[in-house]
Amino acid sequence: MDEGVRQGIDKIKKVRDSLHRRAKIYSELGRMDDRGTARALGALQRAPAPGKKITKIGFIFLLSPDPFTTPLGIPMIIAGKYLEKVYNGATIKDVGQETKNFFSDYSHLKDKMS
Repeated sequence: MDEGVRQGIDKIKKVRDSLHRRAKIYSELGRMDDRGTARALGALQRAPAPGKKITKIGFIFLLSPDPFTTPLGIPMIIAGKYLEKVYNGATIKDVGQETKNFFSDYSHLKDKMS
């Protein structure tokens, strides 16, 4: 039984070391001065939300008094709602939050095993 616990702890330590290496690599990538990399990381920091924008424009068209814009507004609202469900607007902040949650769960697991 004691050997099984030691093997479990060794596996957890290997996972922890792997996660630390990955976090270090990702932080080093963030310091790169390449313009393309900076643009890509910037897009991850402020993820666009095309579904919400299309839905808002659709409501504006629907509520405008011009009779030609009303038929355009309804499909735009439907398309916007569909994009909200399909499009993943995750940002780096969301990934960081999930990483913190994982490490919190990991530390609780480690405390319970000790």
